[in-house]
Order: sequence, then structure tokens, then C-alpha cells
Amino acid sequence: MSYDVQLFKSETKTKEQSSDNENFFDDEKNLVPFTSEEIKYLRECLESYGYVQNESRADGQSFAHEEFTITALLTDRGLYFNAGFDTDSIFEAGMTASELTDSGTFEKYDPQNGGWEEL
Repeated sequence: MSYDVQLFKSETKTKEQSSDNENFFDDEKNLVPFTSEEIKYLRECLESYGYVQNESRADGQSFAHEEFTITALLTDRGLYFNAGFDTDSIFEAGMTASELTDSGTFEKYDPQNGGWEEL
């Protein structure tokens, strides 16, 4: 078991909320791509939060947290956190995703807590 949290561009949230498609996230074309500057920014943020890049994969860049049981996959359309089922890792993954929304450019989606984070 694991706990998953995702980060998308704000425009993806708008598209999903106006869509009647319950399988919205299953089609990658529905997800608004990050710019190269946003990908660089997210990569730098992950590194500043203690994530180390594991490998470059066909679907994105894989990271692991140095202290917690968290992995992150940065793709061209989303940032996907996967935390082990321990309280500290779940909290850390959720907080990292929430902090990345502060600029208004990105939105946190938490399927275990009903979807989009509303502040």
C-alpha cells in the first residue's frame, strides 16, 4: 500500500473541473504540459527538499527522498509523489506538494482526500 499525491498545472484543474469525464486523468492529453522552465523549477525544488534524482526514464525523471520513504516522478505533465504508508512520509509528501502550489502555477490533487486541495 502507498499514498499518492499529484501536482499539475492550474489549467489542468480548470479543465478537469469543467469536464464530465470521470476518467479525465487516464488520458494524458487532458493534462496541460509544464514548460521547460517549470520542469527546471520543480526539479530544483525537489532537490532543495531533500530529493535525489535516481534515474531518467522514458516517462520522466525519478527521485527518492533522502530521509523518508517517498519517491517522485516528474513528467512533462505532472509531478507524482508516492509515499510509504508511514505517517511521516505521507505528511512530508503532502506538505511538499502543498508548498509547491504557493505560486498559483500548480495545483495539488490528492485522490485519497477527495481530489483538489482547496485553500
